[in-house]
Amino acid sequence: MGHRESIAAVLKFMASENERKPILLTEGVPQLFRDLIHERTGVFFDVDRLDMLLDRLSPLAQKQNVHSYLDYYYLLKYEENNQKHWAEVMDAISVPETYFWREFSQIEYFVNDFVPKWFGKGKGPLRVWSAACASGEEVYSIIMALMEAGLGEHPIEVMGSDSSISAINKAKRPVFREKAFRILPLHLKEKYFTRVENQWELSPEVAKRATFSRVNLLAPEEAGLLARAPVIFCRNVFIYFSPHAIRQTVALFASRMPRTGHLFVGSAESLLRLTSDFELRQIGDVFVYIRI
Repeated sequence: MGHRESIAAVLKFMASENERKPILLTEGVPQLFRDLIHERTGVFFDVDRLDMLLDRLSPLAQKQNVHSYLDYYYLLKYEENNQKHWAEVMDAISVPETYFWREFSQIEYFVNDFVPKWFGKGKGPLRVWSAACASGEEVYSIIMALMEAGLGEHPIEVMGSDSSISAINKAKRPVFREKAFRILPLHLKEKYFTRVENQWELSPEVAKRATFSRVNLLAPEEAGLLARAPVIFCRNVFIYFSPHAIRQTVALFASRMPRTGHLFVGSAESLLRLTSDFELRQIGDVFVYIRI
């Protein structure tokens, strides 16, 4: 290495060290982030998870080359046209854990009971919204279940949304790793997926039936149109929301869904004492909230 190249390497190293310079953290700022993120997204971080929140935000603050976390907070709260920054925050705080056939009894009820009755009454096209679809496994599980039941040709639109643009981009490129198939029956995996190196690619016949979009559930201008669907799967997202944020989201659903619309939530979630717009019913082994 020549002298000039040596100087360039040293300067590059010094620049990188400067970029990694610790960002100033003052007392109370983690709580400011928590409250702002809760206000904008519904996701709530308890006191014992504030360190986790900062760990996820730190690379984003470093990228902005700010002096302090408070500077980054002001950027998120006040800067105009900061949608890109918030998209990064959504990606950072999202929990993309999902897999095919998860809590399948609800999908099974929807396919075997709800759908035949819907079309048996002569109703028109059916819209189904997976309101926190992560990388698309729930959406594609619904579509595969419909196809397996011989309902694939019915006019049923299955829509998926998530607050994370990275998750949505993954859903639109339906290639999955082995962990996504932990409970999917083997014959369905072999029927609907093709092995590509160490991953599995979904059949285009299934993939083409889904639509995906990035949606913040606390933004009526984003979620309002999709919430008109007679069937909403909003599973395993309310476990990360505060009661207040759950009430806001469910109230939006109720204001747009038709009466007798079906809302499915995760088995670890409950809307009791949080809404009077839905009635909890048990149908066989399945619990569903009915819009009243």
